[in-house]
Amino acid sequence: MNVMIVDDEPAARRALREYCANAPDLTLVGEYGDPRAAMEVIRRQPPDLLFLDIQMEGLTGLALARELDPQALPLIVFVTAYDQYALEAFEVSAIDYLLKPFDEERFRKTLQRVRRRTAAANGLQRQQELAALLERLAQTRGSTDARPRLMAESGGRMHMLEVAQVELLEADRNYVKLAVGRDTYHVRSTLAQAERAVQSEPMLRISRSCLINMNHLREVSRTPRGDFILVLAGGRTVTSSEGFREAVRGYLARLRVGSPSGEV
Repeated sequence: MNVMIVDDEPAARRALREYCANAPDLTLVGEYGDPRAAMEVIRRQPPDLLFLDIQMEGLTGLALARELDPQALPLIVFVTAYDQYALEAFEVSAIDYLLKPFDEERFRKTLQRVRRRTAAANGLQRQQELAALLERLAQTRGSTDARPRLMAESGGRMHMLEVAQVELLEADRNYVKLAVGRDTYHVRSTLAQAERAVQSEPMLRISRSCLINMNHLREVSRTPRGDFILVLAGGRTVTSSEGFREAVRGYLARLRVGSPSGEV
């Protein structure tokens, strides 16, 4: 089977690429981090099997799937960071999913289902099943039980983090450092990309290279020059830069009960 991977997370693409290489009946014909570029290639030459991330910048996997030609629809395995509640939508469909982070054993089980489907399903069946799945996903995505999550690396292993637990994002050369309590994780990303991944939380940029989750802010003090010293729930202390001093002051002023605006 010719296989294509579409996922804007390099770590997820790397895992899929390595697992595909271990399957003798799979041939990787394309790997894309840009969903729009991938869509153009798929339209010209659809693969037999498509590993498709749901949440991507610019174009979601669901939107991409809707744009595919129903008469040349590949088998689609959605790759997602949704929790088990949201994944109930997948369980009623013959189309499979991979929940990040996944291991090779889970990947093999998915391949077993895909191989059975290859022989059994025709294009019309795939079209009907995909339409039913997309409808269920659209209903489920609004559920309050679907907790946003992201995948990050620590100690050579990939970990799934709940976005609400992330206290701090900090640029570190080609990576972004994520703080969860006293633990530190890394993702190969720009700070802007990481910021979009945690946009469900009240993030405040305190310098060019650092954002904090205001839900985890515990203490505030000032340096002699007027910058803010911020203590997070996990015990980390960070200091705002001069260029972001007013933005931090304005945010904190809105939180202070009984204080005139500007008195922080």
